[in-house]
Amino acid sequence: MRTIAPQRPPKRPGIQQGKVYLVGAGPGDPDLLTLRAVRLLEKADVVVYDNLVSEEVLAFAPADAQRIYAGKRRNEHTMRQEQINSVLVRLAREGKQVVRLKGGDPFIFGRGGEEMIELASRGIAFEVVPGITAASGVASYAGIPLTHRDHAQTCLFVTGHLKNGSADLDWTTLARPHQTIVIYMGLNALPDICKQLMAHGAPTSRPIALVQNGTLGSQKILTGTLADLPARAAESGFVSPSLIIVGDVVRLQPSLSWFQPESTAALDQA
Repeated sequence: MRTIAPQRPPKRPGIQQGKVYLVGAGPGDPDLLTLRAVRLLEKADVVVYDNLVSEEVLAFAPADAQRIYAGKRRNEHTMRQEQINSVLVRLAREGKQVVRLKGGDPFIFGRGGEEMIELASRGIAFEVVPGITAASGVASYAGIPLTHRDHAQTCLFVTGHLKNGSADLDWTTLARPHQTIVIYMGLNALPDICKQLMAHGAPTSRPIALVQNGTLGSQKILTGTLADLPARAAESGFVSPSLIIVGDVVRLQPSLSWFQPESTAALDQA
């Protein structure tokens, strides 16, 4: 795994305005960064990064690149979104090459669309670099296929933490069979999520999984049913970031669980 920051190439003369790159950092494992993301990080003047971006990912940026933490946790925002937007615009107008680094993918619950609208309205050049979203990366490392022709023909991504702090979702749609539901930012609402799904027709035995720190060496997985998982999760001390996966595909997890953090670490050191 790369840990030495590259040297920055000399700037070209005559650049009047910089550019902002909205870059997906993937679900956690730095090996899941795209080549485009790494190349942009290596040339960045400034990296504006979120809470879920690891030090291993930041290490791809030059040692002298400015790093600005703009992370958000539940009820704890280092910078409001309006402030982040203003910072991106200001840095670009100063001629900086700015990497706005977001966990997962910028356009899947990453508010990349809001930042892009602001940049476009201010006449700032920008580029979007997709990343592996948590739903795909975490489910893969947990051994849970999001679709399977015998179990799920539909996959829905939803957020368990809405703008107003509630989890008021389309429960009737989410409770339907033959689909997989991936719920971002839903750990604190897990008891209510399970209660609402069962109240809207989902069987109490429907499988559900909770994955903490997916794709990382500290990954933890807990599987169960809508009826029993909330209590078991509380007893197990699960914390954020955790992803919730609901559907019959979760039944496949025990036989498809391939990721062993210990063996992965040994391979990295070889």
